[in-house]
Amino acid sequence: MLRELTVKHCSFPLVAPFRIARGVKHAAEVVLVELEQGGATGRGESVPYARYGESVDSVMAQLESVRAEVAGGMGREELQARLPAGAARNALDSALWDLEARLTSVPVWAGLARPSPLPLTSAITIGIDTPQRMGEEAARLAGAGPANVLIKIKLDAHEPMARIRAVRRAAPNARMIVDPNESWNIDLLRDLQSELESAGVELVEQPLPADADEALLNFVPRVPVCADESCHVAADLPRLHGRYQAVNIKLDKTGGLTEAWRLLRSARAEGFRIMVGCMVCSSVGIAPALEVAREAEFIDLDGPLWLKDDYADGVHLRHGLLVPPQPGFWGA
Repeated sequence: MLRELTVKHCSFPLVAPFRIARGVKHAAEVVLVELEQGGATGRGESVPYARYGESVDSVMAQLESVRAEVAGGMGREELQARLPAGAARNALDSALWDLEARLTSVPVWAGLARPSPLPLTSAITIGIDTPQRMGEEAARLAGAGPANVLIKIKLDAHEPMARIRAVRRAAPNARMIVDPNESWNIDLLRDLQSELESAGVELVEQPLPADADEALLNFVPRVPVCADESCHVAADLPRLHGRYQAVNIKLDKTGGLTEAWRLLRSARAEGFRIMVGCMVCSSVGIAPALEVAREAEFIDLDGPLWLKDDYADGVHLRHGLLVPPQPGFWGA
């Protein structure tokens, strides 16, 4: 039976500008894939990322290039060989997982031999701003959720400790991870070790540029360092030993849930700690990532919380926990 492929560009305005070291975002620009077969429709979403040479147009072109193969029944394993890891493959891979679950009436979590989804503790991100405003946002988060809320602080090389200290003063019991998004160098990272440890930072995410992370070889950090831009797929793991203690699994980097599971298993076997993250996206993009997140020590899936209008039956925050989408939303 032929499948019908629909590819759409969707734009979701944000509740506030989201600023990181490499720029500011005002809307989530996503690519939505829908696969219709036998009266069932599977959905998948991805976020094209300029850092990896992607755009909405390039991702949509990649998807159009496999339209005939998709219509003819291309499966997830064939897709891994047909498209490279990245946003296009993620959207299609996620849609294939969803479609298969609907056609077989076997939820994705059951097919993976996992229990049904439960609420999870996710980091809530504070974008780059003045120390005062970042402290105010931290106080708001600590007041709205549990006192030990997990806060992720976006940073650049400008006054990082002033921002970290402001957040710590405002939320003294919060758990904290920081993400410089490749904006530091090894000297700054080395100089900040004692202060990062004293501030209670639990993880430093991708401090150095991915193409300069050889400087991490034989560096012994006081706070574990996590590979984000340096880790896309399982084949990347060998070069990460001696540089990183953790890896951040994002479906837009792995090219979908299929490779994300491979990366998860391989990283665990090789002794890396696991973080599962996301781009700023809707709940359609988060739903498949939740299947991997249950295996992670650090979860950062607050992307939909930045949207003015997410799907009504998507994820939401309740008492500081990220509640999965309603049954039937994705993969069920």
